[in-house]
Amino acid sequence: MENRQATLELGTKPVGKLLAQYALPAIIAMTASSLYNMVDSIFIGQAVGPMAISGLAITFPFMNLSGAFGAAIGVGAATSISVKLGQKDYHVAENILGNTVTLTLIVGIAFTVVCLSFLDPILRFFGASDATLPYARDFMEIILLGNVFTHMYMSMNAVLRAASKPKQAMYATIFTVVLNVALDPFFIYDWGLGLGIRGAALATVLAQVLALIYQFHLLSDNKQLLHLKKGIYKLKTTLVKNIFAIGVSPFLMNVCACVVVIFINNQLVHYGGDLAVGAYGIANRIAFIFVMFVMGLNQGMQPIAGYNYGAQRLDRLMKVLNLSILVATGIMVTGWLIAMLLPYPCARLFTTDQTLINMAIHGIQVLMLMMPLVGFQMVTTNFFQCIGKVKISIFLSLSRQLLLLVPLLAILPRIWGIDGVWACMPTSDALSALMAFVIMRHYMKKFKKQNNEMAYGREENNN
Repeated sequence: MENRQATLELGTKPVGKLLAQYALPAIIAMTASSLYNMVDSIFIGQAVGPMAISGLAITFPFMNLSGAFGAAIGVGAATSISVKLGQKDYHVAENILGNTVTLTLIVGIAFTVVCLSFLDPILRFFGASDATLPYARDFMEIILLGNVFTHMYMSMNAVLRAASKPKQAMYATIFTVVLNVALDPFFIYDWGLGLGIRGAALATVLAQVLALIYQFHLLSDNKQLLHLKKGIYKLKTTLVKNIFAIGVSPFLMNVCACVVVIFINNQLVHYGGDLAVGAYGIANRIAFIFVMFVMGLNQGMQPIAGYNYGAQRLDRLMKVLNLSILVATGIMVTGWLIAMLLPYPCARLFTTDQTLINMAIHGIQVLMLMMPLVGFQMVTTNFFQCIGKVKISIFLSLSRQLLLLVPLLAILPRIWGIDGVWACMPTSDALSALMAFVIMRHYMKKFKKQNNEMAYGREENNN
């Protein structure tokens, strides 16, 4: 089968070509995904006003929390599938696919029901004020009603990449972005449906539903090595445990992001007011573009690392790690240069309010100050997840977002006020990158030693 040959190439094709083959579609897809989130913010800021930008920023923890559950299943399933394909256990890989569909339905529906039942208290806890609550509520009601489709769309895209279909995953995301951007003006502005911030949410959900139909069409082709069929949807305890064991790292990463943004929003409201939250929302959208670049790179790295770890090709495993770190660093340095040199055009995209623009310029430059170090930290965290070192991956995830940033948010604002809130973010970035470097250096020595022993063993056998 053509699909089986593509899978086997993960262990034979040059690593650089493989990473380009898998990462470029994922990077394009993730960048496109971040762009339509940014376009939503631009349309909302220009059409509805600066307070709507602040209301949208209040929803970031919700989006992170939703993404946490989606990632727990999608990333866990994709990594499990990659390892099983590396071991040529195709039957189990198909059962993981079916279990992924069932788990996503259960978790997606449960998340919607619980969150809609307590929406206003949750948004208040996230930092919403009387001025921003109506905007945040209007946006999240629509997003939550379509949550199960969003989760399924994310999971199926992860599965497509694991099944050696990175281009198709990219096409699904690009289609979602293009349709969302096309629908936004008509749904938001008064010359169209005039739904305001609700229109932006509706456009997002509708685009994802249509992309999901395309994904299911691809995964229903029984000519493919991995496809949907009867008998694979009943949950199996071993598979579910394995999915969640691997998915716990990205789950905790997203939950930590949720917790951190809640702390940030509340501190910004306390020390700087609602517009400070809006400024963070703008700065976060700009930074997120480059974070998504690296996330796309990580997604491209995942099937290569997972397959070669499963096949015990440690030389290829280290090659893909080193190349990924190099590319991630280049991406983040580019983001840093844009933040330092072009903050005004970035902020002006979102609003005409001069006060908000000035606050956003400061936020962009401080938030992205340590960006050149973030790429290394993200790739390292993902690497340990790919090879099943879940505890290390979890620790590295927690170190950047929770173990360091939250205590800093409790201390520095008391000393420097609003400037202390902003300073917490680059400080935690630098410290967490240092932790990742120390741990990775230790494991690189172990892998090199193990690889040399395996190479020596192969030579002995040949002789």
